Amino acid sequence: MDNGTYEITVKGLVQGVGFRPFVYRIAHYYNIKGSVENRNDGVKIFARGKRSDIDHFIISLKEKKPLASTIKSVNVKQISSKDYKKFTIVKSKSDSDEITDVSPDIAVCPACLGDMKEQSHRINYPFINCTNCGPRFSIIKDLPYDRDKTTMNVFKMCDVCAGEYSDVMDRRFHAQPVACLNCGPRYELISKYEKTDSFEKVLNKTAMAINNGGIVSVKGIGGYFMACNALNEKAVKQLRQSKLREGKPFAVMFNGIETLREYAMVNAEEQELLQLWRRPIVLLKSRKNLAFSVSMGFDTVGAMLPYMPFHYLLFSKLNTPVIVLTSGNILDEPIIISDREASKKLLPVSDALVTYNREIFNRVDDSVQLVVNNIPRVIRRSRGYVPEPVDLTLNVNGIMACGAELVNTFCLGKGNQAILSQYIGDLKNWETYEFYCESIERQKKLFRVDPALIVCDLHPEYLSTKYAVDSGLPVVKVQHHHAHIAACMAEHNLDEKVIGVGFDGIGLGDDNNIWGGEFYICDLADYERVTHFSYIPMPGGDKATLEPWRMGVAYLYRIYGSDFFKLNIPFVRNLVKKNAEDIIRMIDKNINCPLTSSSGRLFDTVAAILDVCTYSGFHAEAPMRLESLIDNNCTDSYSFKMGKTIKVEVMIKEIVNDIINGTHEGEISAKFHNTVISIIFAAVNEVRQRTGISKVVLSGGTFQNRYLLQKIENKLIKENYQVYTPVAIPANDGGIALGQLVIASKRRELRCV
Repeated sequence: MDNGTYEITVKGLVQGVGFRPFVYRIAHYYNIKGSVENRNDGVKIFARGKRSDIDHFIISLKEKKPLASTIKSVNVKQISSKDYKKFTIVKSKSDSDEITDVSPDIAVCPACLGDMKEQSHRINYPFINCTNCGPRFSIIKDLPYDRDKTTMNVFKMCDVCAGEYSDVMDRRFHAQPVACLNCGPRYELISKYEKTDSFEKVLNKTAMAINNGGIVSVKGIGGYFMACNALNEKAVKQLRQSKLREGKPFAVMFNGIETLREYAMVNAEEQELLQLWRRPIVLLKSRKNLAFSVSMGFDTVGAMLPYMPFHYLLFSKLNTPVIVLTSGNILDEPIIISDREASKKLLPVSDALVTYNREIFNRVDDSVQLVVNNIPRVIRRSRGYVPEPVDLTLNVNGIMACGAELVNTFCLGKGNQAILSQYIGDLKNWETYEFYCESIERQKKLFRVDPALIVCDLHPEYLSTKYAVDSGLPVVKVQHHHAHIAACMAEHNLDEKVIGVGFDGIGLGDDNNIWGGEFYICDLADYERVTHFSYIPMPGGDKATLEPWRMGVAYLYRIYGSDFFKLNIPFVRNLVKKNAEDIIRMIDKNINCPLTSSSGRLFDTVAAILDVCTYSGFHAEAPMRLESLIDNNCTDSYSFKMGKTIKVEVMIKEIVNDIINGTHEGEISAKFHNTVISIIFAAVNEVRQRTGISKVVLSGGTFQNRYLLQKIENKLIKENYQVYTPVAIPANDGGIALGQLVIASKRRELRCV
């Protein structure tokens, strides 16, 4: 067959993942002449050869692509014949406002770990990388992805690295962060007593500090992390005090999968997730105890495996097989990326500070996932996942969504793609809000987005809402739980009426009450609130989220009146009576007692009445502690009343009776969870019988509860419902921005805005 010339456009995650050298090699294999280049909107290939060879070439593009790449489309068209003498890689072009996917940061690959032991110019070099691994999003400043547009631009390649970079058959061909002992970034250790940039000393002294029960702060890929021996209770306790972190469990890193399996229960899906190139933290059931202060009494552990060369080198010197690896920050501040700030804030609470002389441009925390019903679910979406876009069927171009207040992310619309930011954090913290504003500006520039429409939460006091209002752009306001449902719909490309169940802690409703236990019939444009948990006063407003005992008092007072003080249960006996009487007066006089239908506050109530969590040391501690108590053998449940609203007072009364009768708290917790499952099923079933809708969307932070999600998902599927839950996008408020974005897009399409 005669030769022809074809223009092939590949879109997806195809830059920063070794795609061009991969294309070059298969072009040579099939005797194809032409060129390949990076452009803003993807990879452009000009290929001349026999049609049969071109066909095999395109099949290989899809089937043999690099591990971390994602191909979303391959467009092929025949063009006027061109005479190519060979196949070449040409300089990148930036000739439009279209963009290609930007690679997330990639864990170090096995080939580089091997090179670290064998290549003379990279022996134990902690910044080793190739086209298949290494930093990406954390160092990129602009597109297209080339070295001069990253924070590697200040490091001039030595002749050896330059030769590898230029050799198309080399694994480091056009690996933008390529470097070695002679030309790349260098680590430095700083302590109260010394400073050294000899990496052998840096490594040995870091290991010595951890082996001796100390704390070391180390500059990682997307920010500093703090580490100590996870088997040393004194060290872990000291780390808690240093970070001002009272009760939230720490994540830990194991030296390998075999050690991890000794300490945690791991199924096939969890093991695969742990070993992915994304290297998330995975929430697992504990098998063997670490130091108590790692998990603070929870029966789970947030576990991960090494993902930086430094991690592997450090473990080779450590006496312990497991270390705490937690974000380098104090209290609720964002993870630190500035060397100056690390010296100021982390060095005083560490035995040593380990830094390096390459800038982190985009900060990214570790990502967190949970496997439920053998499906990995994202809890925190950051390193390894961001900025991978969500592909949509809607046109979201020119829309920016500001997200919520807690566990914030924002979202930019580009064509039919939603670009969800990395985990930002709690915007109530001023440093986090600065990080939020900085990241918005950087990502608008990186992805060529100039918003014409901005969307936010209904709550007027959220800083994200104020950001939207102050932007000067037309503003769309979206109800919090509608956004939760819409985010899940967007992930699964649903654009129709569904039954939406929005369960979480706090979200302002249309009636200015605090919602969070909601059942909707909704689509992307609007919703009808079908039913919800009956309103209950929330004494002290937001303070009740930190002090669950307040909700316990509110429910007991509603049911028993002031006689609840006579109840012979530990919760009541341990109450400070004056404080409880103050709560009663607040309720009676309606002083700072907003009404709430929140499922999160209901979980708080039961945790408080059981006396397992009356004060929360961190967000959602009470529901988490309640879940950790569950007796999995118990299938009983409590009573409730369905009507215009869902009434649970009879359930609370039965819980109190169980406590008085000495029923084990694990059984009570199981019965409570089973009741919530029954409530969801009953409400959803009523809507289906009335409307015929059988697609159910479950979203909101409450559905991060493993037991609850597993049971209700299975129960609904068994009854022939089509069930949709967040998988790649967090069920918590980290997914809100995506929901806001698609709602605004749909309303714009329908000319409602």
